[in-house]
Amino acid sequence: MSDGAVSVTDATREQLSRAEEHSAHNYSPLPVVIESGAGAWVKGIDGVDYLDVLAGYSALNFGHAHPALVRVAREQLGRLTLTSRAFQHDRFASFCEDLSRLCRKEAVLPMNTGAEAVETALKLARKWGYDVKGVPPGRAEVITCAGNFHGRTISIVGFSSDPDAYTGFGPYPAGFASVEYGKADALEAAITENTVAVLLEPIQGEAGVLVPPAGYLAAVRDICTRRGILMIADEIQSGLGRTGETFACDHENVTPDVYVLGKALGGGLMPVSAVVADWPVMAVIGPGQHGSTFGGNPLACAVGSAVVDLLETGEYQQRSRELGAYLHEMLSQLPPEHVSEVRGRGLWAGVQLADGMPAARTICERLLARRVLAKDAHEGTIRIAPPLVIERDELTWAVEQLVDALAE
Repeated sequence: MSDGAVSVTDATREQLSRAEEHSAHNYSPLPVVIESGAGAWVKGIDGVDYLDVLAGYSALNFGHAHPALVRVAREQLGRLTLTSRAFQHDRFASFCEDLSRLCRKEAVLPMNTGAEAVETALKLARKWGYDVKGVPPGRAEVITCAGNFHGRTISIVGFSSDPDAYTGFGPYPAGFASVEYGKADALEAAITENTVAVLLEPIQGEAGVLVPPAGYLAAVRDICTRRGILMIADEIQSGLGRTGETFACDHENVTPDVYVLGKALGGGLMPVSAVVADWPVMAVIGPGQHGSTFGGNPLACAVGSAVVDLLETGEYQQRSRELGAYLHEMLSQLPPEHVSEVRGRGLWAGVQLADGMPAARTICERLLARRVLAKDAHEGTIRIAPPLVIERDELTWAVEQLVDALAE
């Protein structure tokens, strides 16, 4: 854990140049090229070890190359990786059963990516609205929250409030209303006779790790129950141990009608996502009405079940609670001339830079030079979401590097 500065090597520069020449410019990554990883650490092609405190936006909750997950994946790779859903395979029933049990729900609809799972949940909610609630055909409405991030598909960016996400991609599908996040009364006021669901993040990640006011999720649950609409919780980033509970909704003892899961469900090894609900909701989808060639494939199911096994020990939720409290205690002591606010829960924090500070991207570049990998959220927030396997001394060192980077 030396403090030596890191410069961009010729090998790194050459790899970045090749990528720039032949790949779409939809990302602007930090100038580092990673070749391997284990636990909370990765190694660059420059031979330097870096502490990863982003964890693939929570896809790597269990760290890089977790031995139990790698073992299961390797074993399954040599047996069977794909059948398509035209045929059943021997891992499917166990995965659906395991994930249902973890979520305390009855049924699972497996997909691949988070955005795909969100789209699936939206289709499910509309179909439920027509078949169960009796909304007239073509009139179903879903309420979303300003500041949301649910993915990059046409329908999802259509209800985003981020100009970078939606500008230049219209026209967008109708049927979505937006309300202020954290305001339960605004949500209730937006409900109409055609409203079928509200889609929200229990903690808004891309917006800067925004935690809603205490009681908000419980109020949303109450409103949805009273008004006969579905509560859909996008727990793709916030779920599976990140906040110190299995789900962020658990902090208010709230159970949504529909969970949307992804990222960590694949253990950082592959894309695995799912929509989880009880049968009165899930049963509206019948054969031929939704599907995915790779959704619920044998390799995904094997890894997904192994992820559930890890979470059911409670170890990772406890690590997030305890180390998260330590992280937030350290972050709360950052100088107010550098940091105006620290938000988050568990091992997840948004460090809001004070007025007059350099852009968050600049601070992340300074952290890179100190061998810490973090990412900005918009211009003024640094996201910190290390793997849940990180050690206390590693966390201490990361915050020490942040202190130095802020003061530079």
